[in-house]
Amino acid sequence: MVLAALLLVTGCFAAPQQDAGNGRLNVVMMQPPRSALSPFSDDAFKLSRLGIAETLVNLDADGNPLPGLAASWRQAGPVEWEFSLRPGVRFHDGTSLNAAVAVNALQRAAQAQPKPRILDGVELTVTEAGPDRVVVRTATPDPMLPQRLSSPQLSVLATAAYQPDGTVNPAGAGTGPFVLTELRGSQGASLERFNEHWNGPARAPGLDVSFVPDGAARAAALRTGTGDIVEAIPASQAGLLEPGTFTEVPMPRTNTLYLNSRPGGVFGDPGLRAAVREAIDVAPIVSGPYENRADIAQGLLGPAIPWSAQRPPRSGATPPAAARGERITLATFSDRAELPEVAAILEQQLERAGFQVELVVREYSQIETDALDGRFDAFILSRATVLDSGDPAAYLRSDFACDGGFNLSGLCDPAVDAALREAEGEGDMRTRRAKILEAEREILRTDAAIPMLHERVVQGNAPGVQGAAFDPRERMLVQRDTRKGAE
Repeated sequence: MVLAALLLVTGCFAAPQQDAGNGRLNVVMMQPPRSALSPFSDDAFKLSRLGIAETLVNLDADGNPLPGLAASWRQAGPVEWEFSLRPGVRFHDGTSLNAAVAVNALQRAAQAQPKPRILDGVELTVTEAGPDRVVVRTATPDPMLPQRLSSPQLSVLATAAYQPDGTVNPAGAGTGPFVLTELRGSQGASLERFNEHWNGPARAPGLDVSFVPDGAARAAALRTGTGDIVEAIPASQAGLLEPGTFTEVPMPRTNTLYLNSRPGGVFGDPGLRAAVREAIDVAPIVSGPYENRADIAQGLLGPAIPWSAQRPPRSGATPPAAARGERITLATFSDRAELPEVAAILEQQLERAGFQVELVVREYSQIETDALDGRFDAFILSRATVLDSGDPAAYLRSDFACDGGFNLSGLCDPAVDAALREAEGEGDMRTRRAKILEAEREILRTDAAIPMLHERVVQGNAPGVQGAAFDPRERMLVQRDTRKGAE
């Protein structure tokens, strides 16, 4: 049994432990945890990227479901799915995976406040159907339920992880190839190899993780050899790196300007939202901050989703109104190095269009709550569009449905909601994709979100490091086979 505890400390940035040939991997991540690695938050993606926690279902490169902690499944009825658990799975605390444990994990997620965004608009109940079988029922037919259960926010943790006060402590509670043994607040974490992993022990003996919001510092870690695997190197730093030490990955990630469309604000006026749409020139953003390592957006979904090129022409655009000195607050976050520069360019463009702009830039952990509360008129977000389920419908609902859990723009449009319901209820994949593109067109008609560009993320990989994942969906990074050299 592995005993683990979270140790929260404060202090300045601590560099990763220097490797003296012991095979440990120094991993440099962009954003620090915001919720002590709770799976019900975006921290869940750190649990999967670091090999701590696993889900019932995995996804292949095309977004099709594959076995994970569930070895198989079947649809038992219009709203009922049965999942058979993989035998021989043990948690880091020595307990075994069974139906009761899986039911507890999924029920806790369904009852969490706030609910994980993958469950936005979804009501589900989970019951045991035997020692190793779990039945999941939804209030309405959900043809994408297996893909939904692949979200890291629905990771299955040992029963002891779930605290009486509703918090979740993942230390020593996952099933992945690495055990979380220490979380040092926003500074870093330590992980050790889990020798009892159901698919065999990891090749690397452990991980030393640093959270480094500053992009130049992350690139420096790769150049100086203190980082073996480095997340999200800024485009401006990529040219300073040695060839062969980084990979440019086309991402299903869109840099979008969300406009606060709530009644009473400046952009409650559709004509002024249209004025912003007309004022934005993306070309200098792509050639400037992104140094041409990005693609100008034609919609919310980009070239990493090939079928999005079949989108219908836009229609129903509102004519732009004339801005007459309206004061607006434009906000973004500093964790992605390009975004403050993007904001500065947009500030100039919007002021030329007649707005008076106040610019706000903070770290993401310090600005997300205010953005969700509608405290800004405009917010620039680098947003993954298939992050949760591998299916863009989940992202569109979360961001643009009236009851969406990540509705930064406060959009509440009956036509948008109807189009989203049509897309979400469709089981035939070809038809579903066409309906997703119809929903995208309805969203773009409102000008509540103005897509600017699709990013290509640069990931650093030091010489000799093998087996790191270059995952467009940003779910995987360190895997069971990730290692230094032939270790």
